[in-house]
Amino acid sequence: MKRFFRAWSLIAILTLGSIAAFGQDDPYVVDEIIAKVDNYIVLKSELDRAYLDYLANGGRQSEETRCQFLALLIRNKLMMAKAEIDSVVVLDEEVDANTQSRINMILAQSGNSAQQLEAIYGKSMEQIRLELRDQIKEQMVVREMERTISADIAVTPAEVKRFFSRIPQDSLPYFSAEVEVAQIVRKAKVNNQQKEATKRELIAIRDRILRGEDFSELAKRHSDDPSVTYNGGDMGWVGRGQMVPEYEATAFRLEKNEISQPFETEYGFHIMQLLDRRGNEYHSRHILISPEPSEEDVQDAIAFLDSIRTLIINDSLTFQKAAREFSDDVLTKGNGGFFTDSQGSMRIPVDELDPYVFLTIDSMKVGDISRPIVYRTDDGKQAARILYYKSRVGPHEASLDRDWERIQAAALNEKKNRLLQKWFEKARHDVFISIDEAYDHCGILDQ
Repeated sequence: MKRFFRAWSLIAILTLGSIAAFGQDDPYVVDEIIAKVDNYIVLKSELDRAYLDYLANGGRQSEETRCQFLALLIRNKLMMAKAEIDSVVVLDEEVDANTQSRINMILAQSGNSAQQLEAIYGKSMEQIRLELRDQIKEQMVVREMERTISADIAVTPAEVKRFFSRIPQDSLPYFSAEVEVAQIVRKAKVNNQQKEATKRELIAIRDRILRGEDFSELAKRHSDDPSVTYNGGDMGWVGRGQMVPEYEATAFRLEKNEISQPFETEYGFHIMQLLDRRGNEYHSRHILISPEPSEEDVQDAIAFLDSIRTLIINDSLTFQKAAREFSDDVLTKGNGGFFTDSQGSMRIPVDELDPYVFLTIDSMKVGDISRPIVYRTDDGKQAARILYYKSRVGPHEASLDRDWERIQAAALNEKKNRLLQKWFEKARHDVFISIDEAYDHCGILDQ
């Protein structure tokens, strides 16, 4: 049983955003059922992919680790089975939205077209989408079950100290150098002339559609939406609240089959055709063109940040307040501009920093605020930013005073693991579990 919950620490490795999770036809993939949990199965191919992906990321080869991955896969299937029994659900609309977002991200980050991905994995984009949807749904259900099971778990300062005191002195973790870095981002605002040119381009495309040209073909040729290469601009059925407000408002304003005039969202300018509507759901397709800012627009962003930087240096404004009021980066502005790690800590190991951020602060002194730096945001927008290098902690052995947040998170995780172990011991008697005898040595169902 202990082996089952050591696997918990490996959960981050089984990230469903990995392109490797698509089940490509690699030599090691064998579709053999190695475990059953009620109506859910674990395939040998799932275990092989998870384990080999772990090795590819620098993990050490061991049969115990392989067992840990199998335990984690079985735990996830148990969560799925118990979710059915306990009526814990996630909405299909949320699963579909997350799937679409993940596909768009994969296309953008890989730099491949849909056709290239189809060729690489030997599957159609629809097959890839359905496989990814199943994985995302499982991930979402498992997270909801974990949240439900451990909703009331917390740790007191005394528990954190007791947890730390139990770690042998010669086993204390050694942390690499860590830094606190904040940013204020200003996206380049597209000028009115370029906006008008984009609208004229979309109006011309709309006229071509009205004259009989194929909407999806024109979308594939002209749209900047990365998903267009496999869906022709068709966004499928969605409900209220799933699209940005401007898109949704347009969808509920149009008549069936009507094509809108150009309208603007945070992503650029669109024309939309409403294909159908039923109650609070609608089916639409669109063509998106995102105008690029001019060099003058970029210089305006730089000038704006220069003025903010001057106010901060002259003590007329704090960096944190300026970030909350003026930064265009939604992920960091709520933290006063500070980057955070997966546990919410503002102290980031230097090897986890964005390489461009690291290169910038490498030539700065602690306390410095950089001049504006031009870069592209994760969604491909031209922008500028200033960086504040607040602090640096050198490589060190873990201690309560320096690493409270990390130790607190570890103590909380251990407490959750104990609760989940008890939950597993009880829940596994509520469902049918069968594991191939070839994996008896893993001891997953041992008392």
